[in-house]
Amino acid sequence: MTETERPLRADAARNRARVLEVAYDTFAADGLSVPIDEIARRAGVGAGTVYRHFPTKEDLFRAVVEDRIRGIIGEGRRLLTAADPADALFEFLRSMTLTWGATDRGLSEALAGVGIDVGKAMPEAEEEFFAMLGELLRAAQQAGVVRGDVSVPDVKAILVGLQAMQSYNDDAAKRLTDVVLDGLRPR
Repeated sequence: MTETERPLRADAARNRARVLEVAYDTFAADGLSVPIDEIARRAGVGAGTVYRHFPTKEDLFRAVVEDRIRGIIGEGRRLLTAADPADALFEFLRSMTLTWGATDRGLSEALAGVGIDVGKAMPEAEEEFFAMLGELLRAAQQAGVVRGDVSVPDVKAILVGLQAMQSYNDDAAKRLTDVVLDGLRPR
């Protein structure tokens, strides 16, 4: 059994979970430029503890983003079953922009490809994200509320653009998000 296959001791597991939690909050608030030493300080552990679990900053960020993307995938799938399928895509995009995008700068940067190429670093998570986005899009198109010429990559580009707009001008974000989403509707 290799060292990476061994289960973590309880204190090591707590430290790892604490580092991930602090890293998430730090990346969300301050973006990807925060040094690992600062994340260690905020987590109340030494930098060596962080490096033992995450040898590089990219490894740490990858773990944080993968966890967030999996949560977002779950939320998208929940909307497909809980919300009116015709509204699920619009609700998802609003949440990604006005709720998560407003508070999670690190995730917005990751989706935009800043600091980490999600497709290369976490191909399975990106595939799942695109699959979920495709389900939301198909449901909206089948309900006749989204244009038929809109593709999944178009929706991702719209999402990244909306998140960039939200970080640029928070006051106008809600109104302009509605303007953009209205553009998805059939003519």
